[in-house]
Amino acid sequence: MSEVLYIDRLVRISETSITFFNYYYPSSKSLTVPFHNVKKVVSLMPNLFNGKYRFWGTSSLFTWFPKDFKRSTRDKIFILYRKNKRVKIGFTAVDSQKVFEIILEKQLF
Repeated sequence: MSEVLYIDRLVRISETSITFFNYYYPSSKSLTVPFHNVKKVVSLMPNLFNGKYRFWGTSSLFTWFPKDFKRSTRDKIFILYRKNKRVKIGFTAVDSQKVFEIILEKQLF
């Protein structure tokens, strides 16, 4: 098992993958995406149009958000683009600065 770089109640980031807790609706199961399947991760300032008030699911059918009922209070929204997948993953983290630093370190931008 690879070393955990960051973990909170929303995501777990290891050396080799990122896990989104409460990903699937309504079962709350997790989804793990290996970094070799990640095309890029974009960091955005939250607003009405990029998911600030999307607590779980999707409105566009192109970006899925795991459950986070405090998303509207977060300072960053991350959008993960996967290789060979149309649906992106929009996610937040309790410590968005730490996640941002890991994304930079892993060169996932």
